Amino acid sequence: MSAESSKKSPLPLVITQGDPAGIGPEIIVKAFRDAPDVVRGCFVVGDVATMRRAVQCVSGDDDLPLPIAQIQSVDEALDAPPRCIPVFQLSDMPAKLVPFGQITREGGDAAAQCVIWAARAALRGEVAALVTAPLHKEALSLAGVRFPGHTELLQAESAQFRGVTNAEMPVRMMLANDALRTVLVSIHVSLRDAIDAVTFENVLQTLRITHGALSRTLGRQPRIGVAGLNPHAGEGGLFGREELEIIAPAIAAAQNEGIFATGPYAPDTVFMRARSSADKEGEFDVVVAMYHDQGLIPIKYLGVDSGVNVTLGLPLIRTSPDHGTAFDIAGRGIADAASLIESIQVAKRLACWSH
Repeated sequence: MSAESSKKSPLPLVITQGDPAGIGPEIIVKAFRDAPDVVRGCFVVGDVATMRRAVQCVSGDDDLPLPIAQIQSVDEALDAPPRCIPVFQLSDMPAKLVPFGQITREGGDAAAQCVIWAARAALRGEVAALVTAPLHKEALSLAGVRFPGHTELLQAESAQFRGVTNAEMPVRMMLANDALRTVLVSIHVSLRDAIDAVTFENVLQTLRITHGALSRTLGRQPRIGVAGLNPHAGEGGLFGREELEIIAPAIAAAQNEGIFATGPYAPDTVFMRARSSADKEGEFDVVVAMYHDQGLIPIKYLGVDSGVNVTLGLPLIRTSPDHGTAFDIAGRGIADAASLIESIQVAKRLACWSH
């Protein structure tokens, strides 16, 4: 046997279809149509009928519809021809197509089942990474799922697989585009609860997770800028003491562990300092933000179409577009697939996928 023929084929990547009432299925179709080289080796887990409907939404009068190929095993995805969409059909998908733009128990359940299947396949080592199309948190709740979103659901699946508690499987959300990266101390909780989540332990844990993940990605020690919680980072205690009593001590502890973290900096300027452009490198590789909107507003302002969500701390690779289900435009074929395409590219880079 030759050295070339003895090379092990790469594992495929799985894309979850998302809530069938949203734009997930149609941006997946657009990715297969418009970026065949990017989606090579990928397959969709979900419902064949839902994906066929998405093909019809995206196809114009003069377009040849993209074929859907129902696969029986994940390995078949590696041999799928360009512009053909391999779909692994789950048995417990809704019997009828879920109407576009409606929050339903059926849509939430279908989205959750796809994520659970993909997570377990990744944990078993059957796929190289998973890319998740958007789901709707209210639909997820209607379906009886006790987790508010992808991140928490994947954390629970990973913890169960490893035989540990959720607390022993700490995860963080990183949002990134070409100009900026940010990692969040807390994720999907109320603002009042998010403030309570700014503890010494949570901030230090976020710094450790960020350092470990980006060290592997960048191949060097990342420069971490830490945002304060209060206006002007507390202004020496005038506007709050969290910076003095919690955030700064956590940064000092991280520095003692060899982590290159500095701050806390005023939240209204730290993201500008970290922003990179074609002619100027940012001062930081990543900003640790204290809560969801503090970190996501600057990322999304710079462009939702190019943003990618990466979950840090899991024993699997997961990326997703930096936008939601967009129920208001679902089924019209006008949704932009750029963020999904970028998410697939990032997942492949993280998995060192090659063909």
